[in-house]
Amino acid sequence: MGICVGRQSVPKQPGKTLPLVCRMAMGVWIVHALAFGLWGAETPPDRPDMVIDDFERAEYAPWKAEGEAFGPGPAEGTLPNQMPVTGYQGRRLVNSYFKGDGTTGILTSPPFTIQRRYIAFLIGGGGYQDETYLELLIDGKGVRRACGPNTAPGGSEELDWANWDVSELAGKTAQLRIVDRRTGGWGHINVDSLLQTDRPPPPRNQPWPMKVTARYVLLPVAGNGDKISCQLLHQDQKRVLYYFNIALAADDRQTRFWASIDLEGFQGKTLFWQTRPASAKELFQKRLQQADRPLWPKDLYQEPYRPQFHFSPRVGWTNDPNGLVYHDGLYHLFFQHNPFGIPWGNMTWGHAVSRDLVHWEQWPNAIWPDQLGTIFSGSAVVDLNNMSGLGQPGKPALCAFYTAAGDHSYKPGPFTQCLAYSLDGGQTWKKYQGNPVLEQIAPGNRDPKVFWHEPTGRWIMVLYVRRDAFSIFSSPDLKQWRLESEVDFPTAHECPELFELPVDGDPKNTRWVIWTASGNHRIGRFDGRQFIAESEVLPSEWGANCYAGQTWNNEPKGRRIFIGWMNSDGSAYPGMPFNQQMTVPRQFSVRTTESGLRLFSQPIPELENLRRKTQSWENLRLAGPQRRRQWEVGDLLDVEIQLEATKPSVVTLDVRGVRLIYDPGRRQLECLGKKISDLPVGQGLDLRLLVDRTSLEIFVLGGRFVMSFCHPFGSEKGTFAVEADPEATIRLLKIHPLASIWQPSEK
Repeated sequence: MGICVGRQSVPKQPGKTLPLVCRMAMGVWIVHALAFGLWGAETPPDRPDMVIDDFERAEYAPWKAEGEAFGPGPAEGTLPNQMPVTGYQGRRLVNSYFKGDGTTGILTSPPFTIQRRYIAFLIGGGGYQDETYLELLIDGKGVRRACGPNTAPGGSEELDWANWDVSELAGKTAQLRIVDRRTGGWGHINVDSLLQTDRPPPPRNQPWPMKVTARYVLLPVAGNGDKISCQLLHQDQKRVLYYFNIALAADDRQTRFWASIDLEGFQGKTLFWQTRPASAKELFQKRLQQADRPLWPKDLYQEPYRPQFHFSPRVGWTNDPNGLVYHDGLYHLFFQHNPFGIPWGNMTWGHAVSRDLVHWEQWPNAIWPDQLGTIFSGSAVVDLNNMSGLGQPGKPALCAFYTAAGDHSYKPGPFTQCLAYSLDGGQTWKKYQGNPVLEQIAPGNRDPKVFWHEPTGRWIMVLYVRRDAFSIFSSPDLKQWRLESEVDFPTAHECPELFELPVDGDPKNTRWVIWTASGNHRIGRFDGRQFIAESEVLPSEWGANCYAGQTWNNEPKGRRIFIGWMNSDGSAYPGMPFNQQMTVPRQFSVRTTESGLRLFSQPIPELENLRRKTQSWENLRLAGPQRRRQWEVGDLLDVEIQLEATKPSVVTLDVRGVRLIYDPGRRQLECLGKKISDLPVGQGLDLRLLVDRTSLEIFVLGGRFVMSFCHPFGSEKGTFAVEADPEATIRLLKIHPLASIWQPSEK
């Protein structure tokens, strides 16, 4: 990270506030001022510093304040809801976080004469050269400008030394202006200790070297805590190899997992770290290790709150599934991944593969952040005919499209759409040199879904550009994209999908489904240019925890297979080295109902191969003394049940302590605070329940309704019970214990 000074970036060295003895020494130094004139060719070696301002008072005067951002006077350190502010001197500083990032303002100094070679200052906060900055004015015109280092989530509120060489301005009358024009993230600036000096203090945290002795660098990750902002620099100290924020574990008791960075090819060379805040450098150096292989948890995949038939990453955070594509016998699942933490951040494409959509093997991370941004969601295709020109004979290119989230880069930029490709089946990836393939259209545009459209012989991209609409693009070669149309879609927001399905299984009668992250969708027709809706916006999820799902391209059986992120607050995974999981893969279909065409979703048949020692019952009457039936069950379940109840009755299913309440009179099914309120009239209720250690998925009436929940069931055994009030009948009940998909050999 760096502090913006003028038009260059000077490495920023975070550190603590100077000790009292140092501040006293500086005071003595300043007091012993010598009466030197302006410098000539040689600078006198002992001219004392001149304090422009140290802000050690309750009011800004004689500075002039405009707007709200700077508050009534210099701040006594950290303001409400702000991360800890460090690195300033004394008790007070300029801090424009007054009332948060939403306020703006300007603070202007009285005039002063430039009498030393440098103006030095402590600065921190937002890194926006045109929105959050300190500026030197001569005759009312800006001649120097500096800003803090922060533009992305995370970062540090530490101030560090920076300076301007003002030797050519000697004797001129100047002013300083501190500006906060930004209302978004990092929309504030921190300034302290403005000095005129011939010996500017150096930045506190110069990059420090690391001799690479093994393939991997290992860093211990805590579940929570203050973040350290890190850059790993090339030996030339100019190119950033990796950048990330990490909550570093101080000891093994705090360690959730060990993050690993692959440095293959750099063994024997010296790389450089730059970390903020400076106070973390000692801990970072103490805890960093190098090793020939990653270090995984000893009980990997066997943890008590590890999903046993849902995909979750070995370690770290996951969210949206990305790049779903089938190629050469493997289903590829890429996913939004934080390799350096339990919470969201540092977005990278993780990667896993499967031969049956059930058992997964995690491969090394595929696409890492670069100067264009962190790696947000996207999709992948197989370029079998080498229309991109990126393939080789016998090696078709796997092409992945993703959003480079420029706002989250160490070098702030726009959100653009980029391409990476693989010629070895997805084992290694190279970014296209012509990136981005689609420039920013609107702030935050993201999540390209790309697929082949056979009738028009072109590639199609669906992109989120603005709320309540998606944009459709076409391309002959995956590199050049042309806007075709915009699709009106109320409630649309991120992660678009567009796919074709037969109606009631008839391949001659098809419809297209356009989809947004929430699962809301519209059914209609698509001609390769425009989508024409034939339905209103329809839901696909009635539970709490399914979001940002995607379907596989190139599925070999012609099925439309979906998987979603089971988004949650993370409470289902207490103490785990990972956070979040995927749904089970589901097969989509469009069927005719009394309400019109509807999208159905069912678990893929391959999951049935996990069933063990099935038990079944038929026609169990629930009434009188036997109105409640109960069975002992394990931690992994696939339950099929068909219920019949009259209007006055209410049926309660208790699934390992979680209750489902079926009220046929109200046409309602309720679970964990969520409801299906429009069940068809005159039908019984058939359910399929998938119970894992951390989740419950409910498929109602053959998949017409779906409810997805995260819940910390854990690894202990429990019970399954059904109770009627006053009466009902279980027409069919099958309880299938399931095997785990994880094998010890995968550690």
